[in-house]
Amino acid sequence: MRALVEPEHKTLSVRRQCELLGLGRSSYYYEPVPESAANLALMRQIDQQYLATPFYGSRRMTVWLQEQGQDVNRKRVQRLMRLMGLEAIYQKPRTTMAGAGHKVYPYLLRGLKVTRPNQVWATDITYVGLRHGFLYLTAIIDWYSRYVLAWRLSNSLDSTFCVEALDEALARGRPEIFNTDQGVQFTSAIFTERLQSAGVAISMDGKGRALDNVFTERLWRTVKYEEIYLKDYADGADCHRAIETYFPFYNHERFHQSLDYQTPAAVYQGKATRKVEPIVCGVCK
Repeated sequence: MRALVEPEHKTLSVRRQCELLGLGRSSYYYEPVPESAANLALMRQIDQQYLATPFYGSRRMTVWLQEQGQDVNRKRVQRLMRLMGLEAIYQKPRTTMAGAGHKVYPYLLRGLKVTRPNQVWATDITYVGLRHGFLYLTAIIDWYSRYVLAWRLSNSLDSTFCVEALDEALARGRPEIFNTDQGVQFTSAIFTERLQSAGVAISMDGKGRALDNVFTERLWRTVKYEEIYLKDYADGADCHRAIETYFPFYNHERFHQSLDYQTPAAVYQGKATRKVEPIVCGVCK
C-alpha cells in the first residue's frame, strides 16, 4: 500500500493520498522493527486468552499474565494488544471516530431478521502468530450460511488486503447489507466506495461492540482452535498454504450445529436439505 503513495504527485498531498488508501501517515513513514521472540510468545498467549475472555482490557490482561508468571507491565501489554488489534468488548460512548475525515455509518442490523444468503455479509480482521513474526487475516462471511466468501493475509494493517478480499467476494455476488467495525480499513474511502458503487448498504458496529459482528467473532474462534493454534507456522507462505486448505474444508465439509449439521456451502448455494432457522439480530444464536 505504501508503494501506491506518490510523494511528488502534483495535485494530491501525501496526507490526502493516505486518506484515500486507508493508510495512516505514520504507517507510511514507519519502518517496522521485528518483535522479539519473547514478545511474539507473549502475543500468542494474549491472543489465546483474549479469545476466551474478550472483555479483558489491558489492565485485566496484565493481571492475568502476571498470574501466569509473566513479568510484564500494563504499558507493554497495551502496546502489544494495540499492535494485534485487540480491544476489550463492552459498550462504550461513541466519543471517537475511526479516523479524521472518515464517515461512520449507522448499525443497520439491530432487530433485523436474516432469512437468506446474500442478505448480510460481514468482515473483520484477526491476528495470526508465526514462528518468527505475525500476520493479519481478514475474511468476508455470509451471515445466514456462515459461508466464507473470500479471505486474505497481510503483514500490515493497511486497507489493501481488505479491498482485495472485498473485490473477490463481490465477484461472487452482492449482499444487501455489508457490516463491519469502525476500523480505518473499513471506513477508508477506497473500501466504502467499492460497496457504494455496487449498491450495497453499509452498516457499522458501535464503538467497542465487537459482538455486533458476532459471526465473524465465532469464525475466528473456530479457525484458531481448529487450525491456527494447532500449528507452528514457519513463515507467511506456510501459514497461507494451511489456511488455503482450511477454508475449503470449513465451507464444504465441516458440519455446523447452527445450520442443522449442514455445511455453509450447501446453505449458501441453496442445496440444503433441511430448513435453517432465521437469525434475528440482537438475539443471535
